Amino acid sequence: MKVYADNAATTKMSKAAIETYVEYANEYFGNPSSLYQTGQVAKEKLEEARSRVAAIINAEPREIIFTSGGSEADNQALLSAAEAGLKKGKKHIISSAFEHHAILHTLRKLEKNGFEVTLLPVHENGIVVPGEVEDAIREDTCLVTIMTVNNEIGTIQPIEKIGEICKRHGVTFHTDAVQAVGHLPIDVKAQNIDMLSASAHKFHGPKGVGFLYVRKGLPISNLIEGGAQERGKRAGTENLAGIMAMVIALEESKRCMNSVKEHLLPIRDYIINGLSEIPHSALNGDMKERMYSNVNFSFEGIEGESILILLDQKGISASSGSACTSGSLDPSHVLLAIGRIHDVAHGSLRLSLCDDATYEEADYIIENVKEIVEHLRGFSPVWRDLQEGKRTYILK
Repeated sequence: MKVYADNAATTKMSKAAIETYVEYANEYFGNPSSLYQTGQVAKEKLEEARSRVAAIINAEPREIIFTSGGSEADNQALLSAAEAGLKKGKKHIISSAFEHHAILHTLRKLEKNGFEVTLLPVHENGIVVPGEVEDAIREDTCLVTIMTVNNEIGTIQPIEKIGEICKRHGVTFHTDAVQAVGHLPIDVKAQNIDMLSASAHKFHGPKGVGFLYVRKGLPISNLIEGGAQERGKRAGTENLAGIMAMVIALEESKRCMNSVKEHLLPIRDYIINGLSEIPHSALNGDMKERMYSNVNFSFEGIEGESILILLDQKGISASSGSACTSGSLDPSHVLLAIGRIHDVAHGSLRLSLCDDATYEEADYIIENVKEIVEHLRGFSPVWRDLQEGKRTYILK
């Protein structure tokens, strides 16, 4: 059996998105910046796509900037807010300790340029506390950036409450919504969001396409120079075929959102209950406030990379954390942020389910994970020390 359970890393393009991509690559290949008819037809389609994306998140078309994906959108949002803050003498930014590296690495860059960054704790349940955000806001705070859904442990953050706090204090609020758009309802006005990042390949669209929402009136700096595209805010000929394929995938995802949740939630819980039977294991992140497709477990006494290799041999595609850091031997910064010690954080497994997941696949996952964990513990010196009482169990 083949089971793809790494949809938080990327999703398979939907049939409709692929067909749309091919159609637009063939029929609307003109450069939207050109003045002749072929280019102007492409321009009309581009603006239609912008309006359709805006409608899904309750934004205005002019507030949507098409990008190459979530990482670019994150970078442009943070660097723009920092530049705007600098002009007002505000050089303090608030974020959380378990953001995606597109956020954390950009914040590190800003720190080198004289900004002060406060990384809030997320506690054991993997949730940012709104009151702690408010307590951290200062007179010189120019930005709060908190992700909507954590990409590793799937916890859903209280974005609307955090946004309301930021609005009350006059602080720009950005959210990395890459794991949320297409999967959870998003309303930028109701949720008090000033800037939002999204990526098409997380909701069955193509890779290399995404968008940045920027509330009307907020200053936005150029990340890529060289042209007047995207109202002069993002140079480069727009990938119309990819953008329209993203629109189709996003509209499909929104249309099916409730039915997908109803289908996946019991299967997710079934897998969680099955893996919970493994001794000295633990679910990472809050059980209630988590994505209906996410399962993230730590198993004491083993290495997560070994689980992945052995699962792959059984036809199961999974991960131990973010795909962007899969080459790293360091334990997940997300798991460390919620209090898992290094040894436990190393033995983690992330399963992110596809829309059409089945109980048969769930049983296959549970059966193989149980066998692999037992197998790996059989020759683990750490597990032997734990059993012999030379070490103390962390996961009860």
